[in-house]
Amino acid sequence: MGLETTVAHYGATHDAHHEELGFWRKYVFSTDHKVIGIWYAMTGLLFLLFGFGLMMLMRWQLAYPGRALPIIGALFGEARMPGGSMLPEFYNELGAMHGTIMVFMGVVPLAVGGFGNFVLPLQIGAPDMAFPRINMASYWSYFVGGCVMLASFFVPGGAAQSGWTSYSPLAVIAGSGQTWWLFGMVFLITSSLLGSINFIATTIQLRAPGLGFFRLPFFVWAQLVTSFLLLLAFPPLEGAAILQLMDRLAKTSFFLPSGLVVSGQALAVSGGGSPILWQHLFWFLAHPEVYVLILPALGIVAEIVANNTRRPLFGYRPMVYSVIFVGFMSFIVWAHHMFITGMGTTMAAFFQTTTMIISIPSVVILSCLFISLWGGSIRFTTPMLFALGFLPMFGIGGLTGLPLGLTATDIHLHDTYYVIGHFHYVVAPGTLLALFAGVYHWFPKATGRFMNEALGKLHFWGSFVFMNVIFMPMLLMGLAGVSRRLYDGGASYAHAQHVLPWNEVSSIGAWCLALFQLPFIVNFFWSMFRGRRVGDNPWEATTLEWAAPSPPPHGNFPRPVQAHRDPYEYSVPGAAKDHLPQWEPVGQPVRA
Repeated sequence: MGLETTVAHYGATHDAHHEELGFWRKYVFSTDHKVIGIWYAMTGLLFLLFGFGLMMLMRWQLAYPGRALPIIGALFGEARMPGGSMLPEFYNELGAMHGTIMVFMGVVPLAVGGFGNFVLPLQIGAPDMAFPRINMASYWSYFVGGCVMLASFFVPGGAAQSGWTSYSPLAVIAGSGQTWWLFGMVFLITSSLLGSINFIATTIQLRAPGLGFFRLPFFVWAQLVTSFLLLLAFPPLEGAAILQLMDRLAKTSFFLPSGLVVSGQALAVSGGGSPILWQHLFWFLAHPEVYVLILPALGIVAEIVANNTRRPLFGYRPMVYSVIFVGFMSFIVWAHHMFITGMGTTMAAFFQTTTMIISIPSVVILSCLFISLWGGSIRFTTPMLFALGFLPMFGIGGLTGLPLGLTATDIHLHDTYYVIGHFHYVVAPGTLLALFAGVYHWFPKATGRFMNEALGKLHFWGSFVFMNVIFMPMLLMGLAGVSRRLYDGGASYAHAQHVLPWNEVSSIGAWCLALFQLPFIVNFFWSMFRGRRVGDNPWEATTLEWAAPSPPPHGNFPRPVQAHRDPYEYSVPGAAKDHLPQWEPVGQPVRA
């Protein structure tokens, strides 16, 4: 397709978008990628807040096992917290739903559905997503799945109690809340599949003229690889969820072995199923899911680092090759979660090797981001502080994962607090710091207003410090051998006594972290209406989204855009200014 044809088609599409829509079609059942992205982001943030609340309840029980929770404890009733003291069954509910909500309903929808939907079409110069109605269906499938998950708290027996991994046979014989969990997962997975197809088609088909693949911002590459991970890894888990539903409702035995005894009674099932099969199907998704969490975060941080160092990303092409390699390798490392299931030494050696190999491209990306800081004229804005905080935290998360990828050390560390600490260093001070950086960075584009810098920096420093206060003690407790999923935090374990005080330290850190989210909440809503107004390109950035008005109208750009150069042309020698946007034609005035 020639440039003239592309521009003509673009203009016709843009004009066709300008029809008067009623409130419901414009803001609720919208097909505009920006509205859908904002809905994803707002819903994801609400779920993150709810999941964080569940964690704070758990932290009380872990810090002060058996002690009544003042005031709030009575609200949960005698069935869950008699006299304000938490029952083990309720603790299991909180643990299972905290993990599910934070991963599947919070971080992924915010990172992919929120930032991906809002930013990606703008960054490639597209008027919308390739399939707007499928985009809308993706959000509403996610919303329904989230509502089903939350509704499970109110069914007899409460919500799911079998962990966020829903391991069989425990999940098959659990209460009715587990059925709701599985139905909710089917909706959430369907949402991700619809969204991933859309992202892939949009990136490949709707790029602006001149925007070749190696002119794409790194954020777009990260979202593209993430979409392939979702598309290829989620179907096995959706199939597994349906099979587990069949085991629960239709009395099949896909995951139930023969001779199972529950509470002294032989379970009347046909048997012959494999609990290990569920683990394979779950982790075939769940390890790529880790990269679904981290790759969009790396994309966000790359955009912010380049913009605030005023220099191109160091090693842009190696970063792109690395992110593609990470995507491929993520499909052949899943069984390092299963070393103690009895796999043979040959298979264990294979998965140890692939796990070590996949760390290499991650180190390449992180090293490129660190080197990009060298010699830069760094602007310590709020987004940059969060991006800088992400770098060492992701490094700690990666390094602490290496012992879990080796059989000899994993035998000792498996299912201890060390695993919790490692995973949360990747997702909380890692991914969440990057997501906050993205909120502060693109908030002016979405609203036309800046967020308050003083409140933003207060939010950063409080979050950065107390996230480490929460998770560093978990690594120490795990090295001491304290198991995870103990509702008393290990108080009944003799060998855990010398490290139990760290439970209280982590809990205090969690409550302080909650306190430091208040400046963000106030800043977010206050800035929507009272924040300082901005122009189209307040950060003096170079990628195409900053060519659109702030906030962008329906159709995004008042006129077609074309990419004339690479995405990060900062501080070009001889240029008249320190940034050359992609949309400006080559041949700008130079200094004498």
